[in-house]
Amino acid sequence: MALTFSYFQQGEKTEPVRFKNTETEYTTSASNIWDIAKAYISTTRTEAIPKNTVPVQTISIDNLMQEKEAVLYRLGHSSVLIKLDGKLILTDPVFSDRASPVQWAGPKRFHQAPISISDLPTIQVVAISHDHYDHLDKHAVKLLNDKVEHFVVPLRVGALLKKWGIAEDKITELDWWQSTTLNNIEFSLAPTQHFSGRGLMDKNSTLWGSWAIKGEQANVFFSGDSGYFSGFKEIGEKYGPFDLTMIETGAYNDLWSGIHMFPSQSVQAHLDVKGKVMMPIHNSTFDLALHDWQDPLEQVTTISEEKNVKLITPMIGEKVIITEPKPTSLWWRDM
Repeated sequence: MALTFSYFQQGEKTEPVRFKNTETEYTTSASNIWDIAKAYISTTRTEAIPKNTVPVQTISIDNLMQEKEAVLYRLGHSSVLIKLDGKLILTDPVFSDRASPVQWAGPKRFHQAPISISDLPTIQVVAISHDHYDHLDKHAVKLLNDKVEHFVVPLRVGALLKKWGIAEDKITELDWWQSTTLNNIEFSLAPTQHFSGRGLMDKNSTLWGSWAIKGEQANVFFSGDSGYFSGFKEIGEKYGPFDLTMIETGAYNDLWSGIHMFPSQSVQAHLDVKGKVMMPIHNSTFDLALHDWQDPLEQVTTISEEKNVKLITPMIGEKVIITEPKPTSLWWRDM
């Protein structure tokens, strides 16, 4: 079911209707906030952040420009640089040191990006999943403006981009189940089970979602953030099968299980959308939960073996051939 943005009258004011999930409404209360606070105080972790240097492979611009195959590179967290049909696509670009409204506090990067914004060539399309700080980096968007031909975003996210100086004709907003074609590549926004907001008063005022990106060379799925829900099967029926899926695997906890998946659910989501190869994202860059930093990769490796799922866990910056990915190392164990 598509979700549309409308308005309702409240007294003499016209107030925006907040976007909602199809299955579970994520709400917070004083009790819930207190439970989360207690968990952060009481939980003991062995390695919340890496004790040693996270390996990063620098991306060669010359090699990137000469690449003819469909390839991708993890830049960190949920930022992925994709080359498809000779065009460059960038998902949820976050390059700042902290995933936070300020750069003096908040989750700090474990590693630098394998390529700087200044070194990036022209990017044909930036696809954004939602407005949270670990997915929508204001500073990065402003720096990318002159390098990016077009931004595709969920409903109402475009207002933020325009506020930051992005021209309106460079922005396409989509509702769930809507598609647009740019450079002969189809971008379709699909539902997720999450929420949005960058401040205290704007919760769910912008839409969130996942992206199905289909070109001639390959068809890929980018999950954004989501709890597990039946919508993944619908996505698979409508847009699958996918040569490769980039599935959120990280920042999970029982206290917010409705909006972030546990690794077992991430693997199931990959199967639901009819993915051939799974690459876990949303891990290894920021400390956003209460598990050890490498726990998502450890768990998803074990579970994928049990489920006979082809999993790749490339180093940050390592090239992946989308349609024929080579086996990757368990690099976090070597640290």
